Formats: sequence, structure tokens, C-alpha cells
Amino acid sequence: MRQPIASLSLDLDNKWSYMKTHGDQGWEAFPSYLDAVVPRFLEVLQSIELRMTVFVVGQDAALEENRAALASIPTAGHEIGNHSFHHEPWLHLYSDAQLRAELSAAEDAIEDATGVRTTGFRGPGFSVSPAVIAELVRRGYQYDASTLPTFLGPVARWYYFRTAKLDAEEAARRRRLFGRWRDGWQPIRPYRWQLTPSPGAAPGDEFATGQLIEIPVTTTPIFKTPFHVSYLLYLRQYSNALAWSYWRTAMVLCRVRGVAPSLLLHPLDFLSGEDEPSLSFFPAMQLGAREKVAFVRDLLADFAQRFEVRPMGEHASAVAGASRLPVRTIEAPAVSRVESPVLEAV
Repeated sequence: MRQPIASLSLDLDNKWSYMKTHGDQGWEAFPSYLDAVVPRFLEVLQSIELRMTVFVVGQDAALEENRAALASIPTAGHEIGNHSFHHEPWLHLYSDAQLRAELSAAEDAIEDATGVRTTGFRGPGFSVSPAVIAELVRRGYQYDASTLPTFLGPVARWYYFRTAKLDAEEAARRRRLFGRWRDGWQPIRPYRWQLTPSPGAAPGDEFATGQLIEIPVTTTPIFKTPFHVSYLLYLRQYSNALAWSYWRTAMVLCRVRGVAPSLLLHPLDFLSGEDEPSLSFFPAMQLGAREKVAFVRDLLADFAQRFEVRPMGEHASAVAGASRLPVRTIEAPAVSRVESPVLEAV
């Protein structure tokens, strides 16, 4: 009997991007752990014969020292997605021209490094807006994966910023990091975005029109609590039994409610505080790397026993043909005619 479909992805947030969002000094030198973490997660995926989508940050792809690690990802059979160029979780504050330049620069850098032109996107820090969706449609993207339907986003933001070093302006930019309370009312199943022109449009305004598949990062049906791997590792630091019980409950709820889960990984799921002492403020970083990797390997093997796990693009293709795929209509902002600024890699 064929298993229900599911998908797996990893946001390849690098060390500097965490430092930048946290307000730490030294991020401008773009310190990296890609040479350590990429082989580690590729080995895990190979050992259980799974493929996934890796969302790559354009700035990393633009740096020569990262290219060998990034090129090894599609070589191993995994899909490459776009995770923005600058990894700023305030894309919703960007102008049309800034968005266009951001996505274009990321696409070009990622293609140069990996040979792949991206057609899937996830905003950093789950940052998304009608303008972002409209720009993705205009650029011909297959899917977006930027929504996290949970009520706990503000709690995660508070935890992250307890030790942050931010002034008032920097904190204001990050006020929607990990989402808002009302995001818990968003759907957990895939759907289509349908763009419609704004009713207040002026004659001659141009709009992006069309549709885009949205595949949310799945949270538990009914309760909308996260079960991405970083959250499970947070539970694992207190109790292995608790983490596994929570995971199995989430999987049963997905099957019972007919939800095709999309599971999210992060690089720190494969790294410990010994690997990266400056990132020890993250949850579960006191767990040893071997312990974390073994847990993730077992978890993904269990996931593959319950579902047919695919990369995000294949998941999007599978749901795109569904006759009853829900549609969410949003007003498309007018397309700015101002020429996009050119972004240059540092």
C-alpha cells in the first residue's frame, strides 16, 4: 500500500546569519560552518535514502569558500531552494524594488554555485507578505514555504532575544521574527495563493497575476504546536521519551486528520555547543553532536516509515493537481516601475 506523501526541507542558515539576527558583532566577516555541517547532514540523508530540499542563502553562495560544500548538495540528489540573499527576517518591510533585487541576486548566486535555478522559496524567519508572494509569482516560482501556522511565534521570538544585543531600531525590524499570534489561524495543509489586483488600483498600474502553491511548515493538527526537529531536540534535552511521545502524537494526528506533513530541519540540529560555542544560547546546544545526529537519523527513519518523503518541489507538484486544493485570495500590490537596485556580494 502506498504511503501518504510528505516533504522534508532544511533551512541552511549559516553562523553569520544567526549572529546578524541576534545582533552579535563580527557577522560581517561571514563566519561559516558549512564545511562541517553539510557533509554531516548529507551522510544522514544518504544512510536512510532520503532526499530533501535545502534552502540556500545567496550571500553564502556568492562566497568562493562555500561553493564546494553547496555544490555537493544537488550532486547528492537534493533540491535547492532560495532562502533570500541577505537573510533578513524583515522582507515584509522591503520595497518592490528591494524585493526584486534580493530575489534576483540570490537566484544568480545560487545558480552560479550549484548549477540550479531556484523555483521554491522560504523567507528567513518565516517572513512573508503579499508583496513577497506577488514577486514570487512574477518570477515564475512553483511554490512558497514561508508560513508557520502556530500561536507560539512570539514565545520563540522572546526566547531568542533574551540574550540579544539590539538597539530599538534593530528590535523593531525583527518584531515579526517567527511570526505573530494570529499566524496560528493559518492553514496547515497546502493551498494556492491567488493574486487579484487591488480594488484601489490606479489606471495603468501593473500587477503580478496568477497562482502559487503554499506548503506550510506543518504544526500539529488541532493544537498548532511546532514539531520541527529543533523543537523535538529541545524536548529531547529533558527527556528522550517525551520527545518521541510528542513526535508520535504529531504523526498520528497528521494521519488521522489527513495532513501531509512538511518537516523542517536546521543546521544546528546537527551541531553542538562544542562545535559552535558562540551559538550555545540556542536550545539543545548542550547535547553532543553524536547524540543529536543519532536522534535525527532515527527520527527521519521513522518519518520515512510513516510517509512517502519527498523534496518540497515534488510535494508541490503532487498537490498542484488536487481538484479541491484550497485557494486563498490576496490583493497584489502594484508592480513598481522603478528599476531594481543592483546587489553586490561582499
